[in-house]
Amino acid sequence: MTTSATILLFHSAPLVRQVIREILEAAGYVVRATGDLGIAVDMVRETRPDLLLIDVYVANINGHDAALYLRQKCPALRVLMVTGVPDDQRIDARVTNEGFLIFPPPFAPAELIARVKEILDNTNPAK
Repeated sequence: MTTSATILLFHSAPLVRQVIREILEAAGYVVRATGDLGIAVDMVRETRPDLLLIDVYVANINGHDAALYLRQKCPALRVLMVTGVPDDQRIDARVTNEGFLIFPPPFAPAELIARVKEILDNTNPAK
């Protein structure tokens, strides 16, 4: 699948950001990824992304406020807040090696791709 849709991925955790980027790029999306608000602002101005994927807390600011700020730069920007981590062996190994647990359970890559496609296929940016 190829698409012309561009996604801005704003997540503070480099490993999670890398895994989500790989999932979306494998699905044919153009992904611009960062963990820094200033860089995210530059990316929004440069590329006018179709969708912002953002964690609930990024770069010393809550994700909701960061999304509102970025939407001021690009009013038609759709936003998907990601509150979990993808199901990926690298993330699982990092967590289990430390004896940590994850809640809620990681989401399947196919679930993320389906939700992104649903949002991008909908002409109403608020949904």
